[in-house]
Amino acid sequence: MLTSKQRAYLRSLANPLETILMVGKGGLSSDIVYQADTALERRELIKGRVLPDTCPVSSKEAAAALARDTQSEVVQVIGSRFILYRRNQKEPKIALPKARKK
Repeated sequence: MLTSKQRAYLRSLANPLETILMVGKGGLSSDIVYQADTALERRELIKGRVLPDTCPVSSKEAAAALARDTQSEVVQVIGSRFILYRRNQKEPKIALPKARKK
């Protein structure tokens, strides 16, 4: 579970990233899930987009389903774009700010 500071940090890192995942009229096929999973393994942070005119699901639904299927976390959903994050267990590339202890 990401804290609000961690989400803000990840959003700042995702801002200059190119959108690499497009969900279109085929919806959330196994190919899209595989592409997201592979990209998360390599990059840890990816930006995706739902093509609103042709896709049968909303961007919020697509992001939630992809996060569930790839064991990642939804960082942000704005309009038709979304950001997913999953830490690479072997070689982490992104160092998140520490969560405060309660």
